[in-house]
Amino acid sequence: MARKVWLTVIVGAGLCCSFLALLVVGTFSAAAGLARNGGGAVTLAKGTVPAIYQPIVLKWGNLCPAINPALLAAQLYQESGWNARAQSPAQAQGIAQFIPGTWATHGVDGNGDGRTDVWDPQDAIPSAASYDCELASYVKNVPGDVTDNMLASYNAGAYAVIQAGGVPAFAETQNYVKTIRTLEKSFAAPVGRLAPSQQAAAAIYYAQQQLGKPYLWGGEGTAAQGGRFDCSGLTQASYESVGISLPRVANDQWNAGSHPARSELLPGDLVFFATDLNDPRTIHHVGIYVGGGYMIDAPHTGAVIRFDPIDSADYIGATRVTQAGAQALPTKAAA
Repeated sequence: MARKVWLTVIVGAGLCCSFLALLVVGTFSAAAGLARNGGGAVTLAKGTVPAIYQPIVLKWGNLCPAINPALLAAQLYQESGWNARAQSPAQAQGIAQFIPGTWATHGVDGNGDGRTDVWDPQDAIPSAASYDCELASYVKNVPGDVTDNMLASYNAGAYAVIQAGGVPAFAETQNYVKTIRTLEKSFAAPVGRLAPSQQAAAAIYYAQQQLGKPYLWGGEGTAAQGGRFDCSGLTQASYESVGISLPRVANDQWNAGSHPARSELLPGDLVFFATDLNDPRTIHHVGIYVGGGYMIDAPHTGAVIRFDPIDSADYIGATRVTQAGAQALPTKAAA
């Protein structure tokens, strides 16, 4: 028992050194942003789109210059959370959430089976791309960014965009454009080193204060729960302590920012684990990276919040949380 305690002290001290060293290095990393419109092809970050839909998104996401696979993925995620049977109270249907009237005029037979089915993602995803491109053609001569104007047209109608000479001054429309463009970054494969998180050190400090507390399934650290957490409750509270509100569930936290490669992890990145590495919907665990190949996490019932290695067979990837990324996440799933 004494040996285990001593090892924990040694590992903890080593991790603190790794954390400080990596944070200093990360401070000098430059944000590359998305490469688009002549700056390089935008493709999908690994594990961001369920494998069953990835080939369709990659193919149809390049239908016209105004869209790319990451932007199309962001729209689909925002609309339905990849739920092919989603239906909203306004009768918007399927993975792309077409209302019947719009589907009747803009639905396409994407898989060539002779049917145009709003509930079939092989039709609905191509239809979403086709509709985006059609809207882009309507507003191609409007001042401003053509993709922003296209998204504004999707929300407010092309006539409103043409009349306004760009994105109309409607709060809902402006928020829609900002949300999709922000989510686009979480689906795009980075083309350079990502900027470090400014809030990472404080988020890690909060997590460190929870070390040794027993795991509690559903725990959010409330007084009634004895200050205990489960995995996503811990990461949510860690970032809440620095003013960033994350969703409660681990697989929803996955899209709160861009996805650094394993070799580019910095302290404060959220690290995720899934049963199917090709499907982010199967994410079952999350921790907060502290450097040196370790994370702080709340592992499972019977364990305590502790340092654990991140390199395991079910590691799917990481997310560098940003305020904008967290704010862009859908607040609830489609009905």
